[in-house]
Parts: sequence; structure tokens; C-alpha cells
Amino acid sequence: MRRILVLVLVLCSAHLRADEVLRIFNWNNYITEESVREFEARCGCRVAQDYFSDNEEMLAKLAAGATGYDVIVPTSNAVETLIRSDQLQRLDKSKLPRLANTKPEFLRQDFDPDNRYSVPYAYSVTLLGYNVEKLRELGVATDTWAALFDPRQLVKLKGRVTVLDSQRELFGAALIYLGYPVNETDATRLRQARDLILRAKPYWAAFNAGSYAKELAVGNIWLAQGYSIDMQLARQDAARAGRRFRIGFSTPKEGAVFALDNLVIHKSARQVGLAHRFIDFWLEGRAPASITNAIGAGNVNRVAMQWVDPAVAANRDLFPDERALKQLQQVRDYDRHTRRLLNRLWVEVKVR
Repeated sequence: MRRILVLVLVLCSAHLRADEVLRIFNWNNYITEESVREFEARCGCRVAQDYFSDNEEMLAKLAAGATGYDVIVPTSNAVETLIRSDQLQRLDKSKLPRLANTKPEFLRQDFDPDNRYSVPYAYSVTLLGYNVEKLRELGVATDTWAALFDPRQLVKLKGRVTVLDSQRELFGAALIYLGYPVNETDATRLRQARDLILRAKPYWAAFNAGSYAKELAVGNIWLAQGYSIDMQLARQDAARAGRRFRIGFSTPKEGAVFALDNLVIHKSARQVGLAHRFIDFWLEGRAPASITNAIGAGNVNRVAMQWVDPAVAANRDLFPDERALKQLQQVRDYDRHTRRLLNRLWVEVKVR
């Protein structure tokens, strides 16, 4: 009788664990299915993911009342916003024994100096992706933001260009092209960036933060502002499909935005313990190596590098060297006054 009771308790316990759901709010295609299945098998749980294509979209959904996310993957400036609005739980470092696997240069960032709330996940660079043969044929330089903003270049590409549907990313690129810092707060300079965008807008096909990699890979567009991980996907997809063109990507010589994405636990999390287990699972190294090999995500884990494809690790647009890193800038959270100004300028960009 005792054996039967023990068996029943074990089966019930296993059933309860299987019913546990870790809810993750993540960028699309930002973790491999193999890693998800491995974590589910290890913890006896289920992983459920919702996706966002932009930090502003993620923050807006949370502001509108979305709750119950255990783990979120925001970029550094969004982490800063979430900390300021008291939406994150402090991490229990005793449950993250593999935190030391993180490359030290990605820890103790200004937005979270003691990593009380965040652990680095991966990074990307916002750059230019392009149809190699078409832009060579048209004589458009691919190492400068002029390809995106100069009407003399854009006239050759009219209707074949997309830009990110993200105010900070698009304004960031415009500010960098104008020679200003990506976190510029001066109203006059922000309006100059707006004017630059409006002059270029008639030549663009769309504001696109979701499908531009696919559009680039099938040849519908020839030039796109986007994230390095998406450009790597576009390159792979075009090659696998046997297209008659190649997809290239480059970091503009004027500089670019460097986006460090992070793992955080939301205050409304229902599975705090499971969330810590997932973060420590990511810190082991094999999961981040798999996403680097799959889509070229920048790797912040020193242990993971032994499993990264050497050809991927050698790509300096995906893994900038020390000199290139100095030309990259992280977006920071704006104060309330500047956010309101930028929101107004963004509305003007979208409606005019």
C-alpha cells in the first residue's frame, strides 16, 4: 500500500511540474527550438513565448496592463525604463552560479551598474543590409548612412528601401549621420534629424521592423536598416533558396547603434524560481552558442565561444573588434521631457 501511495505522489508531482509554464516575452526567432526543448526536458515544464519587434512595442504592452511574464528580453534602454518604473524584480544571485561565464565587458553597464535586475543575453548592431549585385550595379556605397538618407543616392533605390519602425533606431541613425550622439537631447538637433528623415521618407517603401529580412532575402527590397541578426538570416535564406543575388551587410563608417539585450524578471512573474533556472541555463553557454550559430547573435558568454562556428565568430559586423566597438553607441533612456519631444517628432515623421 505504501508503494502505491509513493507512486501516486511521484506521478502527481511530475504532473504538477509538467503543468508549470515559463512565460517569456522575447524578440522573434531569438532562441532556438533545440534550446527550448532542452530546458523544458530539464525542468519538466513548458515554455510559452510571446514576441515583440521593438522595445517601444514591448513597453507599450506592459504599460497597457499585460502581466504574468516571467522572463523578458529588453534592450539596455528599455531595462533602464523598466527599472525606473519599478517593474522588475531583483535577481537572486545565489540562484545564478554561472553568472561568471559572462564576458566582463558586458557586465556592470550604466543602466544597471550592479546587475541587480538584468543579465546580458546577446547583442546586435543596427546596420545596413543590401542586395550586393543590385547596389553594385547602381553604384550606391554600402558603408555609409548616406545610402539611407541622401536623396542623391536614394533616387536610384526609390521604393526598394525599408527603415526600422522604431523611433529610437531611426532617429539614432539620423543623428549619427549628422555627426551627433545617438542620445542627443538638444531640441534643435532632434528637429534636424526629423527633417533629414522627412527628406528621405518619399524614397522609402515602408517602416518595417518585422518582415524586412524576408523582403530582402526574396529581392523585394534592395536596402534595409535593420539588426545584424536579421541580416545574417536574410543572407542565409537567400543562399538556401538559390537566389541569383547575395545579401551583404555592413556597419556604416559614421558609426551605429549597439544593442545589448538582457534577461530580466518582471514583477508580475508567477514562476520566479523557474525564471532563475532559465537564466542560469542560458548562462551555461550552449544555448547562446546555438543562437549565435543560427542567426549571428552577438555572444556575451565567454564559455559559449568554444561552440561558436569560427566563420561566424570571424565576421566583424557580427563580432566587432575593439576599434569598431568604439564607433558603436548604446541607446539610453531619455528623460520625460525629451521623450515627449521625440514622440511628437515621431508622429510628424509618420503622418507627413
